[in-house]
Amino acid sequence: MMGGMAWIPDGRPLVFGHRGGSRLAPENTLAAFDRAVAEGVDGLEFDVRLSRDGEAVVCHDARLDRTTDRTGAISGMTAAEIGRADAGYQFTAEDGSHPFRGLGIGVPTLREVLARYPRCPLIVEMKDDTPEMAEAAVAAVREAGALDRVCLGSFRSDVLRHARRLAPGVATSGSRREVLHAMAWARLGLFPPWRRYRVLQVPEGGEGVRVVTPRFVRAARAAGVPVQVWIVDGADDIRRLLGWGVNAVITDRPDVAVRTLAEWRLLTTAAEGPR
Repeated sequence: MMGGMAWIPDGRPLVFGHRGGSRLAPENTLAAFDRAVAEGVDGLEFDVRLSRDGEAVVCHDARLDRTTDRTGAISGMTAAEIGRADAGYQFTAEDGSHPFRGLGIGVPTLREVLARYPRCPLIVEMKDDTPEMAEAAVAAVREAGALDRVCLGSFRSDVLRHARRLAPGVATSGSRREVLHAMAWARLGLFPPWRRYRVLQVPEGGEGVRVVTPRFVRAARAAGVPVQVWIVDGADDIRRLLGWGVNAVITDRPDVAVRTLAEWRLLTTAAEGPR
């Protein structure tokens, strides 16, 4: 089980808002996080990058171009400069409108998110593969007293290795290399006996390779490793994965996922009958 009982309090499946819930509000913003929390998610997932002045800021891309009204590299600006960008500018609703433009929605820092949601489990994806990224993320989490409710993740090995050295007690997910290693073991119905990660946050598949299968989930559960799958938006996919035994879905549609999970729990309880 991951650091802190907040992650899987009673073994039930969880819902995490992917970048808050980027189909409902501008990704990686307080507006998206607030919407996801209002929908009833169990936790939030988001990305951080390092600003020029060494602050962990909440943004997926290395540049501001795709998600804001400004251009330029995150690494070339201070956190204050990045925060003044209109992070609601590019979001487009289904009707083609831009309902979040000009509302003062900026790019938050990791510290701001930790302070705004003091009891919420958070998956923090470190995008820069540097010691400085790990240092900034760990420092913010430690200062917030949030080591027991944060899971640090990355595709890259080096930044994870550094974060694990800085904060041995914090939960981390598996790097791309560690996931591939786990997949190889899972084909034998087993899981690697030596692991630095406490959870795996993985896609169903990619690049022609399927990651999540019933066998993979069974092997992970037997080893006590939670499997949290991204990005899962459709109700049928959510139900299928829950049936396989995944521990959480990470979704751009927290409204759909929370409702589907609630219905699934009711049906599962009814099927089990009275005890």
